[in-house]
Amino acid sequence: MIIILTFIFLFIVILFKRIILLFIFFIPLRIFNKKAHRFYSTQNFVNKTTFDSHSSNKKSVFLKSSILNFVYGFNRYCDFQCGRIPSHFIRNFLYRNIWLVKISKKAIIYWGAEIRAGYNLVLEEGSIIGDNSLLDARQGITIGRNVNLSSRVSIYTEQHDHRDLYFKNNSDSAYRVKIDDRVWIGPNVIILHSVHIGEGAVIAAGSVVTKSIPPFSIVAGIPAKKIGERNKNLKYEFDGNFLPFY
Repeated sequence: MIIILTFIFLFIVILFKRIILLFIFFIPLRIFNKKAHRFYSTQNFVNKTTFDSHSSNKKSVFLKSSILNFVYGFNRYCDFQCGRIPSHFIRNFLYRNIWLVKISKKAIIYWGAEIRAGYNLVLEEGSIIGDNSLLDARQGITIGRNVNLSSRVSIYTEQHDHRDLYFKNNSDSAYRVKIDDRVWIGPNVIILHSVHIGEGAVIAAGSVVTKSIPPFSIVAGIPAKKIGERNKNLKYEFDGNFLPFY
């Protein structure tokens, strides 16, 4: 009994700091992400009030930009903290209710995930996000059913334009990423913007995906190229079971 109580006490201590932080700022963070969700469809939320050298009120513009960047940065900090809470139930509750991620009941997000603009992330039934993955959903990421992302997978939907004189981020909704059912993505894979990965495709570890992948293809390399075909009669379904604390 003493061992059990000690374990419970230590578990609460581990959770305490991050949970208290996130529940104190629960409402402000939720409001911020709701506004960002409405706003992001038309322009870059972070760069809405950039400093304009020709503005008649430079101080006002600078102040608004500074406040917005501060709030956005704090939102990102809290997202990191959420990803390190050793409880799937609490993490999923916060992902759904603060960052507005559309997570199906049997979907799993493992430890240490970084989710940017979670309100533009859809995670369908039975899909698994491996530990320490980065999902940049600012222009939208849709992940289908029974998809398996291994550890440290990175998906990007934003990109600076190296040809632009001011190195601007000119991304739009065409930069979204869509991953169809039963795709398997190996560890350390990087998926760049504007990619559609077809049903049942397999992406080998360490690959960099720069173009859309046909269904049931096996691809590998930098950039990823087709090296084989996968069985088209796939029937497996993940049941939503997960490792506790992880």
